[in-house]
Amino acid sequence: MISAQQFLMCQPSAPEETPTDKYYLDLANRLVAVAVEKTLFPSYPEKVVERTALAVIGYYQDVICDAGIWRTFVNECRRMYGKTVPFYAEKDEDYMDYELNRIDVRFMVWYGLCMNYEERRVCSPFDSEIIKGADCWWRILDEVYDESPLPVDYRLTHELEMHAKEDSEAIFRLGNWLFMHCYLMTPAYAMTLADNVSGIDLSKEENIVELRERMEQSMVEDTTGPLALYLREWLYLIVDGKLPSPKIDRNAPEHKYYTAFTRATGGEILRFFSSYSELNEFFIEALGWTENEEHLPQLKGCKDYILMVDRAKGMLLAHDIARSIAAPGNSLYDKVYAQEHAMELLTERGRCPGDLLRYVCQNGWLPDAVFPESDDRKLVADNWDFISRCYLQQYYRGD
Repeated sequence: MISAQQFLMCQPSAPEETPTDKYYLDLANRLVAVAVEKTLFPSYPEKVVERTALAVIGYYQDVICDAGIWRTFVNECRRMYGKTVPFYAEKDEDYMDYELNRIDVRFMVWYGLCMNYEERRVCSPFDSEIIKGADCWWRILDEVYDESPLPVDYRLTHELEMHAKEDSEAIFRLGNWLFMHCYLMTPAYAMTLADNVSGIDLSKEENIVELRERMEQSMVEDTTGPLALYLREWLYLIVDGKLPSPKIDRNAPEHKYYTAFTRATGGEILRFFSSYSELNEFFIEALGWTENEEHLPQLKGCKDYILMVDRAKGMLLAHDIARSIAAPGNSLYDKVYAQEHAMELLTERGRCPGDLLRYVCQNGWLPDAVFPESDDRKLVADNWDFISRCYLQQYYRGD
């Protein structure tokens, strides 16, 4: 059972209560009760089902009054991927913008369950539990859609301007709610939040200040939401409908490692090494590092190394993942191993640097990546960027 306090924490009006809170809390608990009664999500603890129901009701409140968060997400998915909602497809005429849609609920159920439950964090969006449960919840919401009241205080984004002085307080309030409590942001942020809270004894008063400082820093430095956008990006998209133009330094000098690396490889920006000795030899002969010295000795216990260079950023190194990458000339690629481990590059933070992962996937060199208990490689191949953003967050977006 979702408590009134749990529900209120997700509302933009918190800590103030509104006249429509009880209606939507009761509706959220109705979803949970039906899930328990019909055993809709047997692989997930009830607490995870409750958090997912809260996320689904948050989406539902948004579309009831067109708060703008879901609309922004859909618009960005169309711009970035040419589809309305990741994974799922409907004919254009069957999708109703700014209204309740079956594939929206399917996505929110997948997103809420996976992001909130470590044991089944990587699960196919077409898993039978997810489809059956989501469709049941969608039917319940569809039945009451025309009679549901407009959520009070849920239209935070309307008539705001990013640079209007008189709107600064409202935008600050919107930003805090988006990052900390919004239905679309919190599931993907859960793992980052756990990292930020890690090691802090919250029973001690003095540690509350440290946590607050960590969270303020996180709001600036970390991404959130299923698209792994920074808070400033979400705000610009929701309030202004577009991102500010990126600043690109086209006159940045060529990095010295890029110059030396490509000279040694004949222009290639990627090189694989089976052993530390091969890697160290390349450092000395190709990059001109000190002879008769073991460079980066902390890597001696690893294997299957990859070096990659970027013209402006320089060089990155990865290890223990080369067997999953079916790149031309990569003699380390092992299809049997890749069938079991390739998906880890898209879903485990810190497993593969973001620039390398993008380059590999753009070239189609991760053909064996699939969701567990699925053989649908096309699903991952078509959605690799979204999957990486959703699971890896700043480990994929960070520069």
